[in-house]
Amino acid sequence: MTSKSKAKGSAWERAIVEHLRAVGWPFAERRLAGSTKDRGDIAGVVGVVIEAKNAARTDLAGWIDEADLERTNDGAWLGVVWHKRRGRASAADGYVTMTGAQFTALLAQALGTQQPMPVGEEPDCEAVTAS
Repeated sequence: MTSKSKAKGSAWERAIVEHLRAVGWPFAERRLAGSTKDRGDIAGVVGVVIEAKNAARTDLAGWIDEADLERTNDGAWLGVVWHKRRGRASAADGYVTMTGAQFTALLAQALGTQQPMPVGEEPDCEAVTAS
């Protein structure tokens, strides 16, 4: 990674941390790079691993795989990729990407509509249709 790319990535991580702090996560902070078991770029949101990306080319599949490995390393509930939107400087305008399984588990917990299921487990469809 060139120093220009590294500077862009660091600036994006700082923007995410500033946004998180401004909207109620006061302990959000950048993680130090270089750990043998990477646990994401942003810490301070309990149970969530955030992988920050500010890249010219989008690689959602690769980024999601990276975030999922980091989620496992951290023992976190969710692993997401927060990527920069071209032409927008604010982290609030960026995109947050996760798997469909993570999204539905997040919805279930946020809306209280059903018992949240750990990410990575598939629902028992027969039990659901039998009810």
